[in-house]
Amino acid sequence: MPSKYRPQLFGWIDDLDKGPRYVTSTDERLLYANDNYCAFIRKTLGNQLFYFFLSAILTITFIFLCSLSMDFFSILVDESDYKTFTIVMVGMTAFIVGMYAVIIPELYQNFFAKRGEPIIFNRKTEKVYINESYFFNFKFWRNPLMFLLPAKRRIKEYDWTDLHGIVVHNYSRNALTTTIMMVCKPGTHQTIDHIMLDPARSGIGSTFVWAWINSFISYSSSVNLNNGRYLTTQEDKFTRNYIKGQGWPQWMLEAFNARSLDELTQIKQKYGIKE
Repeated sequence: MPSKYRPQLFGWIDDLDKGPRYVTSTDERLLYANDNYCAFIRKTLGNQLFYFFLSAILTITFIFLCSLSMDFFSILVDESDYKTFTIVMVGMTAFIVGMYAVIIPELYQNFFAKRGEPIIFNRKTEKVYINESYFFNFKFWRNPLMFLLPAKRRIKEYDWTDLHGIVVHNYSRNALTTTIMMVCKPGTHQTIDHIMLDPARSGIGSTFVWAWINSFISYSSSVNLNNGRYLTTQEDKFTRNYIKGQGWPQWMLEAFNARSLDELTQIKQKYGIKE
């Protein structure tokens, strides 16, 4: 059965239901939680460094192959070996598409990601906040001009009711999966944006982050607010290490702890933020 969210993403495995789960353990990506909001990073430092160096090596290899191919192409044309020339061109074209769609975005994503790209979930207002690299977004085709702005970030507020989880296969040799939140038009299954939630996971932990967040938003008793990297009483330490100086708008910093939609409206009016 295909995904109910359209357009369906390549490598789709399953749509994820919303609602509380029985959570028995914590997760290394959980940074902080209090009674109002929780914060998850989406890439550990180890993963970030590994994928940065991998994509950097592939990028250097691509540049080297391009420099060699110029002389090689001229030789093939001079020898009228058009069959080999066509095969090589197809291969190079496929590699260029791969560089454009996957490898360079992965390089930018990991180099310009800030502190694991934390994502904030407020359960009192049911709002979700992201401040992430443009290339962290789960897209296949991008505006080529964006490659000239590698440090560009997108900062957005979403309604939890419009976010829906899916799992996709990343086709690596380790059979890792990725959990993505599909941003849909209100009341529909038409996707208008994507948020990467858990980039690379295997085995039983493949949907753990999704389960924890759903349990948190549902006020499930199975959630321990002190299971994160920082205790509930260490909010100042958490914000100092992961939030401050990372480009978050001041109104969002206050919105993290908003205890109702009315309070959130007051915060937005205070800073002149239009709905």
